[in-house]
Amino acid sequence: MKRIIHKTKKAIKYFRLGGSKMLFDMASIKHCQRTGILSNSYLHEVRYNIKSPDISKIREFKNKYKNKRCFIVGNGPSLNRIDLSKLDHEYSFAVNGIFYKTDSSGYRPSFYMVEDSHVINDNLERINLFEPKIHRFFPIDYYEKITNRKNTSFFRMNRSFYESKSSNFEVPQFSTDFSLQAFCGQSVTMINLQLAYYMGFTEVYLIGMDFSYDIPKSAIVEGANITSTEDDPNHFHPDYFGKGKKWHDPKLENVMKNYQLQKTIYETSGRKIFNATVGGKLEIFDRVEFESLF
Repeated sequence: MKRIIHKTKKAIKYFRLGGSKMLFDMASIKHCQRTGILSNSYLHEVRYNIKSPDISKIREFKNKYKNKRCFIVGNGPSLNRIDLSKLDHEYSFAVNGIFYKTDSSGYRPSFYMVEDSHVINDNLERINLFEPKIHRFFPIDYYEKITNRKNTSFFRMNRSFYESKSSNFEVPQFSTDFSLQAFCGQSVTMINLQLAYYMGFTEVYLIGMDFSYDIPKSAIVEGANITSTEDDPNHFHPDYFGKGKKWHDPKLENVMKNYQLQKTIYETSGRKIFNATVGGKLEIFDRVEFESLF
């Protein structure tokens, strides 16, 4: 019994304060559930990982770019309508299959991130090879898959937004301390916005955020998981989620809920998010012409 009590105290410390190691045996976890010391909904929010996030490495980026501007690059078809070479001397965040754009135009972002497990599994070789100008960020969940760890940090990803048993299921949240955790929000853009905030950027410009998806009739839909059987019509490259690749239901209504929170957090902190996408259907942010920014 003393051993279990000791493990419970240790578990509570790590769960609540974000300890250095998230590794507990099932006896501790079940004891927490059985006694009600930690609620089931709270436990469902936590990802139990053998590896620790790179807290100290991530903290090197805190407010490093204070009062500067950055661009967060989406992957909609409109990305083909702008000249990405204009970002050569800007700070930019890009995600997932942006390497297709690097292949075609030479564009290389400052920072690179992947959240989605389908993207990781379907593009693992390309992701491991891809190197941005400054740094890469991945959830600690993918530590074993990311073998190229040059200029790479692993962060703690809170998936409670996706967990139906969580009290925060589909409830938008925002982390102001990226070194401790980042909250999922239906789109990897939400995690990039939290990271940009942590880095100190005060003006954020979104591009390639078309906010429009067409699920082809030929696609194989199994719950929230979709498998493509033809070229991808929703992104800047046909192979992005092309034949044989898996993706998740975009649930744009949930994306919008998260955008609303991001907008509020930024503006109440004296910062601003602009939409510099060419066209598209995202109207929650003030629009600016991409070309006018240079």
